[in-house]
Amino acid sequence: MIWMSGPDAMWTYFNRTWLEFRGRSMAEELGNGWTEGLHPDDRDICVETYLKAFTARQPYRIQYRLQRANGEYCWVEDRGLPRLDEASGFAGFSGAAVDISDRRRPHFAPDEEALRIVFTLTERERQVLVLIAEGKSTRRAARQLGISYKTVESHRSRILEKLGVHETASMVRYAIRAGLIAP
Repeated sequence: MIWMSGPDAMWTYFNRTWLEFRGRSMAEELGNGWTEGLHPDDRDICVETYLKAFTARQPYRIQYRLQRANGEYCWVEDRGLPRLDEASGFAGFSGAAVDISDRRRPHFAPDEEALRIVFTLTERERQVLVLIAEGKSTRRAARQLGISYKTVESHRSRILEKLGVHETASMVRYAIRAGLIAP
């Protein structure tokens, strides 16, 4: 499912596959209309992730639940990339969402306590947590986020403190229990 946004962050295009998946018209999805299909539990983090990546003009990847035409919510993985116009100026984002429902365990439900604690972290701390939980080194996480190694180390220390744990393995368990990464 392909989408595009303009330089104002509003979504300007959806391909036929997206529209058929959603069961809505182009006019209904344009601008912020597509967010009506986000699961209420995923809406804030999804929009926040998109807007932060948009502002930083950095690629992003996120998994969230999106409502299908039949009313059922399906897990999708959405990846967005900055797009340039003919003059190499920023023109918005383009992206693709793929239904990954069959890859996610349908019976998995995030642990409410872990989710509550993880959402006391800042957005940047959650990004660092996810990258570390996915096995990225501190240096690679720093490169991917466009920040210094020391900044990532600082975020990592605060994450450990806020989660009340002392090692990376416990951080990873929190990320899994909160549903930030797949088990």
